Amino acid sequence: MASPAPTPRPPRDTTGLRARLTIPVLAYCGILMAVMQTVVVPLLPDLPRLTGASASTVSWMVTASLLAGAVLTPVLGRAGDMYGKRRVLLLSLALMTAGSVICALTADIALLITARALQGAAVSVVPLSISILRDELPPERRNGAVALMSSTVGIGAALGLPAAALIIQYANWHAMFWVTAGLGTTGVLLIRWAVPESPVRESGRFDVTGALGLAAGLVCLLLAVSQGGEWGWGSAPILGLFAGAALVLALWWRHQLRAQRPLVDLRLVSRPRVGLSHVAALLTGFAFYANTLVTAQLVQAPEASGYGLGLSIVQTGLVLLPSGVVMLLLSPVSARISAARGPRITLALGAAVIAAGYGVRIADSRSLVMIMVGATVVSVGTTLAYSALPALILRAVPATQTASANGVNVLMRTVGQAVSSAAVAAVLVHHTSLVDGLPLPTLHGYLVAFSVAAAVALAGSAVALLIPGDPAPENEPVRTEGARSVADGTVKEDA
Repeated sequence: MASPAPTPRPPRDTTGLRARLTIPVLAYCGILMAVMQTVVVPLLPDLPRLTGASASTVSWMVTASLLAGAVLTPVLGRAGDMYGKRRVLLLSLALMTAGSVICALTADIALLITARALQGAAVSVVPLSISILRDELPPERRNGAVALMSSTVGIGAALGLPAAALIIQYANWHAMFWVTAGLGTTGVLLIRWAVPESPVRESGRFDVTGALGLAAGLVCLLLAVSQGGEWGWGSAPILGLFAGAALVLALWWRHQLRAQRPLVDLRLVSRPRVGLSHVAALLTGFAFYANTLVTAQLVQAPEASGYGLGLSIVQTGLVLLPSGVVMLLLSPVSARISAARGPRITLALGAAVIAAGYGVRIADSRSLVMIMVGATVVSVGTTLAYSALPALILRAVPATQTASANGVNVLMRTVGQAVSSAAVAAVLVHHTSLVDGLPLPTLHGYLVAFSVAAAVALAGSAVALLIPGDPAPENEPVRTEGARSVADGTVKEDA
């Protein structure tokens, strides 16, 4: 029996204080997520002494967060589409905050690694927030808000490094995690106050088998990529992990095609507009991340290397700070370009600008000014590209799948960053020389890394141009009184 036609719900008041603060609050949480990913970096050299663990064990403080973020992002995105984006967003921030509290209370390396895995859940903040913005904002405000939300990744990374270094330098290292715990608690309270729950949801049963299969496959894949340089690319554990990833993901793919309500709609992914956007996200993530990795190492190299500047971690953070400021200022510009030319043109332009930035780095990587100019140009391109990717996804998927589709897109960026980290490490290890008895990467090694990143960025630009022309935004969410979701003309009533 057909359901009676729902009575349209009055549009949400957009003039009140809460409504006007929705975008800033979501952006704050996105920046906080990125800060959380980078705050541990200044601690890594001292953590073996502080915890009594080996350097290889301490490196899991980064690896655990990477793996957890990659696994949980598509899972929590799908959960948001089904059970409420605001609800799952609060869960992600709560897990991140709980991880900070644990880190602040212990020096046990096992607990620290576990807590960092909890913090990895925060990576889903950005795709969930973008989906909320689609549901809550009119089209004329959406592009700018999505562009800002996408830029928070770079803004937070640029702010987190110097802020964490300053706290560690002038206070106990546990204080850094108490600060992030306080910021996380603030984020939870602000979300509860200023962000409404979207009525746009997809019904059905959550695909637990698909979630477990994807988690197992991604853990095998990313663990092999992130640890290959240390364990040996031809070693039995690494080869076994790659083989396991291939087998598990192949079985997962088969299950997704047969599932009635799959975790990831592979038929949707097979559409060129969606699939090519994911490929571009992978390539852009690779190209962007090389800039952060290489710049920090290069400027901290001792002057005896012939190219290094011998900067401290605080000074290094200040070198990267202009990149974050540029990303904040340019997010409205990228939204205007997307509105005028379409997000695929913005994506292609952004990837090309990233390549140009690496061209500056190749031309001169000895002068501090030119290093900052090159890094900032890469950040300009990253702002354009990262703001365009979610805009492409929003135009190409139904309203009930925006969080999960953006989660997969963020996952592809994460995989690109993991591969970039492994590739840059392999290049720099291959090009080393002894400086005061210590092996250090040569300048030629850095230039090779820049060249690889530039080539990948140009490939990303080419892929962007292959994406079919942008259609007018479709499948807009329709708000209804008592309705759980409206998508593609169907209404699913609350139970």
